[in-house]
Amino acid sequence: MASSKEKYVRRSISVRLIRHGESKNNQVYRDAQRLFKGGTPDFDLKSWTEYTDEHRVSDPGLSDVGQEQASRLSHYLEPHLANQAGEVRFVISPMRRTIETMLPTLTAMNRNSNENSHVKTVINGFYFESEGCHTREKVEPGMNAEQIAECLSPAGVQDASYVGFQNGPENGWYAYGTGPETRHESEQRAARFYVWMMEFLDEQLMEAERSEVEDIFDAGVTLPGEENDKCHNRFEPRARRRRTAILCGHGDFMSLVLKRIISGFGHAIEREGESHRSAFVHFNTGITELEYFGKGRFLLMSSNQVPHLHGPSGECCITGGSLKDGWSYLMPSDKILLDSEVAFAFSDDVQPHIAEQTEALRSLYLTKSGSSLSQDELDTTHHKSNALTVVVKRGLQVVGCASLDERTGRLSDVVVRPSARRSQVGRSLIDAVKNHAIQSQKFDKIIVEPYTSESKAFFEKMGFELTEDSTGEKYTNEIVHMECKL
Repeated sequence: MASSKEKYVRRSISVRLIRHGESKNNQVYRDAQRLFKGGTPDFDLKSWTEYTDEHRVSDPGLSDVGQEQASRLSHYLEPHLANQAGEVRFVISPMRRTIETMLPTLTAMNRNSNENSHVKTVINGFYFESEGCHTREKVEPGMNAEQIAECLSPAGVQDASYVGFQNGPENGWYAYGTGPETRHESEQRAARFYVWMMEFLDEQLMEAERSEVEDIFDAGVTLPGEENDKCHNRFEPRARRRRTAILCGHGDFMSLVLKRIISGFGHAIEREGESHRSAFVHFNTGITELEYFGKGRFLLMSSNQVPHLHGPSGECCITGGSLKDGWSYLMPSDKILLDSEVAFAFSDDVQPHIAEQTEALRSLYLTKSGSSLSQDELDTTHHKSNALTVVVKRGLQVVGCASLDERTGRLSDVVVRPSARRSQVGRSLIDAVKNHAIQSQKFDKIIVEPYTSESKAFFEKMGFELTEDSTGEKYTNEIVHMECKL
């Protein structure tokens, strides 16, 4: 932790990502899962498809359960924001279910507003759910700004701003669409929204630096009179109210945005048309709390919380956050993840996320006797300009690695994750080293020094033989030399 004497002001904005309440489509899919035995050997795909096609709509509102969730969310958010928030900026998806989710809260906030409460509403045209707006593959334009304003009017919202409408706010938010959005397009849009969100928040932090803004400050500092504040108490009045951003969106798209928040620009698509190997799950009206410190710096404070649905009377309203709600379908199949690629890079040029994983593999699965060099010598060897790091990757995940000294042809620190040892990862790694040696013509043989009977047997299968000075020796845990002539 940083020293308490550090004279650096860490201003931040409180950010809440909230998933919409249960939509009528959520209810349709849940019913179809039950009726046609989804996820079982008896799954009736034909009937499931016919049922969902008949009952699904392109831009549904909330189900009865969703309306109850939205009401309970309002009963939680309004007193919390009234007592602890300064200016509140709502960023809402243009889809009907998100707008209906926020209506009770906006109504209560505007009804009970006072001079210390400022509410602003932004409808972001590219914060919609993955796949866009369509009925049986036919594109629907979605609502335009005028239609959305009519939905917001009962809540007393008269001055909402509209951004991200690619064909202009006078047209529907998906009027530009040519079909259901692809996975790649969803990922690209998540990147755009991530950048927009940072700029949206950065502008507010910059405002606090230029002038006196009472509700943007270093919330980690306790001022006189705040000694007894209980941070976990969401309803207790605060002497200093905080700038707060409420972003109401959708389960899958929020997951795409959160992955970028957690990994910054390091997030990348692993394979065209496939979802990433990790995702964030949210219940309907689940709340994820973040702190934003500017320039892309986030703290994840809590994830997928539903305090408004706790208790016997609310538990029946908890929906949308289990495997039976279809979240497991975001995981790519095993077959996709079995595809591997081998990459070479000089040690100094290895990307940080690759270097981190290779060092973890070495630390976990190489014994201290796994090299003839001391640790200091190993560290030096790995950073020599002629040392190559060889990695086998599945998407962004490293499953095998080795170090190759191009001066001598010595291959060291060969390690494969135990779970991948039956998937030809080791052979892929060795074959790639052989091909590289043949193409580079820098050495005519590969030398290894296995330390265990298991590794010796592996290299024998890969075509390595004991050198003359090792031939005939009874194999123990002492060093032996093996080579593979090219």
